[in-house]
Order: sequence, then structure tokens, then C-alpha cells
Amino acid sequence: MINGYSFGKININGKIYTKDLIIYDDKVQENWWREKGHFLQLKDIKEILNLNPDIIIIGRGFFGMMKVSKEVVDKLKEKGIEYYFKKSGKAVQLYNKLSLDNPEKEIIAAFHLTC
Repeated sequence: MINGYSFGKININGKIYTKDLIIYDDKVQENWWREKGHFLQLKDIKEILNLNPDIIIIGRGFFGMMKVSKEVVDKLKEKGIEYYFKKSGKAVQLYNKLSLDNPEKEIIAAFHLTC
């Protein structure tokens, strides 16, 4: 459960994180780094795609500055993965709602925490 989010900070189960991250069912991967920072490419989410989750949520930053490549969208469609790209505040709300409403589904969320 994500307890809160503000520019540059996210609270997950009472722990504060200040670097971009990925939330898996069983762990939080800190310091998620993208090769081109504000441009999400397939190589940036390779590990996520290999797990074939039911749902992927991408938090694109407080102001939504991170863009998502067409290749990412095409691969998610090809694999039949439900996906959402939202400003990080809205992505947090969606993650919490979908996690509560769909406990049987594997949901992975990746968050850019700043711009």
C-alpha cells in the first residue's frame, strides 16, 4: 500500500523513498534508472516485462514529464498487459485502488518521483 506521495517522495508501508522505484508484489526496487531519464524505453522495463504481470502502472512524474516510447506501448499491447501511464499522484491513487479491488492480479508499478 502506498501511504502518500509528494514531489520527490513516496511513502510505501511507512518507509519513505526519495529515488525513482518499481513496486513488485514482494519487493520495492529502489533507484530505478532509465537510460534517457524522461523517456521510457523497452530496456528500462525489461525485468517487468519478463514477469508478464496482469497490470503495469507507470507514474510519469509529478508534472507528467516522463514520456513513454511507442515501442513500450506496442509491446504491452502485444503481451496483452493492461497498462496505465499517469502523473505520479494519480498513478499512486490508481495503484492503491487496483491493488485493493484486484488482489488476485499481479500489479507492478514504476514511479518517476520528481518532474
